[in-house]
Amino acid sequence: QVQLVESGGGLVQAGGSLRLSCAVSGLTFSNYNIVWFRQAPGKEREFVAAIAALSWNAGLSVYEDFAKGRFTMSRDNAENTVYLQMNDLKPEDTAVYYCAATGSWATWRTSSPPRYGMNYWGKGTLVTVSS
Repeated sequence: QVQLVESGGGLVQAGGSLRLSCAVSGLTFSNYNIVWFRQAPGKEREFVAAIAALSWNAGLSVYEDFAKGRFTMSRDNAENTVYLQMNDLKPEDTAVYYCAATGSWATWRTSSPPRYGMNYWGKGTLVTVSS
């Protein structure tokens, strides 16, 4: 059974930092690209960042414009875990953050919300940024 479990969300003041984790089990971790999405209240789910499968393009990561320079994604292949380090958080970053796994690259650009072509999803972790 495939599971993606997010953790690390919480309440933080503007300008603060959080590190989200996504623990993955039940699949061959090195073969999957892992993607972070977020969904703010009343808004559509949106792409945040992605990191490539170790077996395909180790080290490749991409970010949505709002995340560039503030968010960093990494993966620990020994622990089957992906991280999203978020710095300089803003109130507009308030959202439920989801991690997802896909065997294909860039489907978040070619597929429609809310699933964006992902194979598996976690249940999300809430990030609240106060002003």
